[in-house]
Amino acid sequence: MIVESSLLPDNAVRRDVVPAGDYYLKVVKKGQTMRILDSEGNQAADTLFYNANDPAERYSAIDTIREQGNVYLSTGTKILSDQGNVMLEIVADTCGRHDTLGGACATESNTVRYAIEKKCMHACRDSWLLALSEHPELGMDKRDITHNVNFFMNVPITEEGGLTFEDGISAPGKYVEMRAEMDILVLISNCPQLNNPCNAYNPTPVEVLVWDAQ
Repeated sequence: MIVESSLLPDNAVRRDVVPAGDYYLKVVKKGQTMRILDSEGNQAADTLFYNANDPAERYSAIDTIREQGNVYLSTGTKILSDQGNVMLEIVADTCGRHDTLGGACATESNTVRYAIEKKCMHACRDSWLLALSEHPELGMDKRDITHNVNFFMNVPITEEGGLTFEDGISAPGKYVEMRAEMDILVLISNCPQLNNPCNAYNPTPVEVLVWDAQ
């Protein structure tokens, strides 16, 4: 559901530009609101959420889909953890829907989906692994990479129950905004994907803005 935000960028307490292929790893405190902004349109932001005080608790696609009865996320969606707790709620969304099923690109999936020679191309799992390796204080590794949300990604479900990766439905300046219901460790890979049409084969930056509780 399309709902615009009343929050002003000038009032944000934090604003970060995430280049294509780079990662974002920061804590959003309970009560704060985070906006992911699709700067140039049709970019995919592959995102993982963890309880910042206990990263063993993390986003669960299964619980989120079951409780809302919808495989897509938008305004009003409560993002649940694997312990059934509400982690965040989407409070504004100018894109309309976001994918929970397509997963993240990896060297292995690039090989299966596209060609053997694509294996060495940069992928979202690489960005996540780099983030964790550069922050050893978190005590996390590849075993902690689980379900993710693909914000701005268009992954329709076919009549046969399969998935397809199609042209994006976002546009420059579209955003999704979430209020944190607990302290959240946010790990985003700004997708470097060059193989499917989600971003017109042209990865671009996204921005992440954070506001204190209103």
